[in-house]
Amino acid sequence: MKLSLAMLIVVALATASGAQQSSTGSQKSSTKPNQSSSHPAASDSAFAIKAAQANMAEVDLGKLALQKAMSDDVKKFAQMMVDDHSKALDELKGVAGTKNITLPTAIDAEHKKLSDRLSKLSGAGFDREYMQAMVDGHRKVAADVRKESQSGADPDLKAWAGKVLPTVEAHLKQAETVNRGVHSATSTH
Repeated sequence: MKLSLAMLIVVALATASGAQQSSTGSQKSSTKPNQSSSHPAASDSAFAIKAAQANMAEVDLGKLALQKAMSDDVKKFAQMMVDDHSKALDELKGVAGTKNITLPTAIDAEHKKLSDRLSKLSGAGFDREYMQAMVDGHRKVAADVRKESQSGADPDLKAWAGKVLPTVEAHLKQAETVNRGVHSATSTH
């Protein structure tokens, strides 16, 4: 559950760093000799699929948070997740389309389970659980994106990961800050 949430975060970061795309376009390819750019390695395809699922879930969870969160900081974070992950998903769809990677069109069971659990909460309880999920997920997504950006076989997916990594890391820092705030605010009541 937390790994998939992390992938969502990665996608959101990709969207926020879209302006850096032109500077990564000239990145040297490190594909294997038998690797065609139209048929990425299985690990690259799996990364793209997980990233798409994570982005879709991040958008869905962000919309849920906009309805259920009590804290203005949580709502601002949720809006950033909706905006950034929507853009990142669109960008990923473009890259995947050129690679013949079929991306999912709905969130997976793991993200659905998290969404169902969070939808039963409200107010401060929702804020705490949502933000903890954002921190945990972004930590894992940052690790996955970093790995793809360093050792991905497909040059385009590797470049995309490298472009979105700074955004994912920024989301993680923001999630940690907001998470500390909602936990300290609720522990004093």
